[in-house]
Amino acid sequence: RTSNLYGYAMVGTVSGTSISFGFSAIFNSATSYNIEATFDSNSNKVVIVFRNAGNSNYGTGVVATVSGTSISYGSLAVFNSALSVPLGCVFDSSNNKTITAYYDGGNSDYGTAIVGTVSGTSISFGTASVFKSDATSAGNIAFDSLENKTVIAYQPNSNTVNAVVGTVSGTSISFGTEANIGSYDPNRISVTYDSSANKVIAFFNDDLTSYTGYASVGAISGTSITFDSPIAFSGVQT
Repeated sequence: RTSNLYGYAMVGTVSGTSISFGFSAIFNSATSYNIEATFDSNSNKVVIVFRNAGNSNYGTGVVATVSGTSISYGSLAVFNSALSVPLGCVFDSSNNKTITAYYDGGNSDYGTAIVGTVSGTSISFGTASVFKSDATSAGNIAFDSLENKTVIAYQPNSNTVNAVVGTVSGTSISFGTEANIGSYDPNRISVTYDSSANKVIAFFNDDLTSYTGYASVGAISGTSITFDSPIAFSGVQT
């Protein structure tokens, strides 16, 4: 632990049931919040996105290169010149792009996503697209490698958990019809893709039921997604 809030990353090496770490390396010499990362398997790079308090809380990305147990970085790239809180970042292997979901403080906290392209040690971003014209707080993003679609699960400005399917074309992303997962009030949402079952699973907790943990299974059809009724997996605060 350091005495500052700079952005750091380090490389971990797994051996059997153990993991060891190299030295931490700074990717942003300023206070860094809401850090998310994904691995770009096309370029063999890691993409990190975060809220850069050292630059007006702008949404910012950087490309990381791993060598042995060390990590180095390219130049910082701004993806949104306003207060931006990343909700998640994922790699679209069908288009070789990264997609970052965030809420945009420069646009009424609307839920927004943007496509990034890695070239060498740099990343460039396309035009941002709004997926929810409402203040959006908790959320997360996953990539369905069977349908080649991105799924964003999120909470708008109400006690609901919703999701939407994103389709990447070039450096842009468009969205299908919003799906409602249920009437809950989460402060944490996570979404992942199960490649063995070819399903998307959303996890969240619920303040309305003492932060009980729930999971819901979703299936994509075209540009839409439907979810089964959420099932509680924890009766205690999660």
